Amino acid sequence: MHAYTAVIERRPCTQLCGGYVAGFRGAHSQGKTLDAAHADLQELIATLLDDGEPKLEAEFVAMQSVVVA
Repeated sequence: MHAYTAVIERRPCTQLCGGYVAGFRGAHSQGKTLDAAHADLQELIATLLDDGEPKLEAEFVAMQSVVVA
Protein backbone atom coordinates (compact mmCIF):
# COMPACT_ATOMS: atom_id res chain seq x y z
CA MET A 1 0.00 0.00 0.00
CA HIS A 2 1.22 3.48 -0.87
CA ALA A 3 0.06 6.78 0.62
CA TYR A 4 0.63 10.16 -1.00
CA THR A 5 -0.60 13.64 -0.09
CA ALA A 6 -2.66 15.31 -2.79
CA VAL A 7 -3.40 19.03 -3.01
CA ILE A 8 -6.81 19.67 -4.54
CA GLU A 9 -8.08 23.14 -5.45
CA ARG A 10 -11.30 24.38 -7.03
CA ARG A 11 -10.75 26.59 -10.05
CA PRO A 12 -13.23 29.51 -10.06
CA CYS A 13 -13.33 29.89 -13.85
CA THR A 14 -14.32 26.26 -14.51
CA GLN A 15 -15.63 25.13 -11.09
CA LEU A 16 -13.53 21.97 -11.55
CA CYS A 17 -11.43 20.47 -8.78
CA GLY A 18 -7.81 20.11 -9.87
CA GLY A 19 -5.37 18.04 -7.89
CA TYR A 20 -1.74 17.00 -7.86
CA VAL A 21 0.73 15.12 -5.72
CA ALA A 22 3.76 17.22 -4.83
CA GLY A 23 6.90 15.98 -6.55
CA PHE A 24 5.20 13.09 -8.36
CA ARG A 25 5.72 13.81 -12.04
CA GLY A 26 2.52 13.19 -14.00
CA ALA A 27 0.28 12.84 -10.95
CA HIS A 28 -2.24 15.60 -11.63
CA SER A 29 -5.89 15.43 -12.56
CA GLN A 30 -9.25 17.14 -12.29
CA GLY A 31 -12.90 16.33 -11.74
CA LYS A 32 -16.28 17.96 -11.31
CA THR A 33 -16.30 17.17 -7.59
CA LEU A 34 -13.73 16.60 -4.85
CA ASP A 35 -14.60 12.89 -4.84
CA ALA A 36 -14.22 12.65 -8.62
CA ALA A 37 -10.82 14.37 -8.56
CA HIS A 38 -9.68 12.09 -5.72
CA ALA A 39 -10.84 8.93 -7.50
CA ASP A 40 -9.15 10.01 -10.73
CA LEU A 41 -5.87 10.74 -8.89
CA GLN A 42 -6.08 7.36 -7.18
CA GLU A 43 -6.49 5.56 -10.51
CA LEU A 44 -3.78 7.65 -12.16
CA ILE A 45 -1.25 7.00 -9.39
CA ALA A 46 -1.97 3.26 -9.49
CA THR A 47 -1.25 3.32 -13.22
CA LEU A 48 1.96 5.33 -12.75
CA LEU A 49 3.12 2.87 -10.08
CA ASP A 50 2.96 0.07 -12.67
CA ASP A 51 6.32 1.44 -13.85
CA GLY A 52 7.77 1.09 -10.33
CA GLU A 53 8.09 3.32 -7.29
CA PRO A 54 8.80 6.90 -8.43
CA LYS A 55 11.69 9.02 -7.24
CA LEU A 56 9.77 12.03 -5.95
CA GLU A 57 11.09 15.42 -7.06
CA ALA A 58 9.73 17.13 -3.94
CA GLU A 59 8.11 16.16 -0.67
CA PHE A 60 4.89 17.55 0.77
CA VAL A 61 5.78 19.29 4.03
CA ALA A 62 2.82 21.32 5.23
CA MET A 63 -0.06 23.63 4.50
CA GLN A 64 -0.12 26.89 6.41
CA SER A 65 -2.37 29.92 6.68
CA VAL A 66 -0.63 33.21 6.00
CA VAL A 67 -2.23 36.28 7.58
CA VAL A 68 -1.39 39.69 6.15
CA ALA A 69 -2.51 42.87 7.94
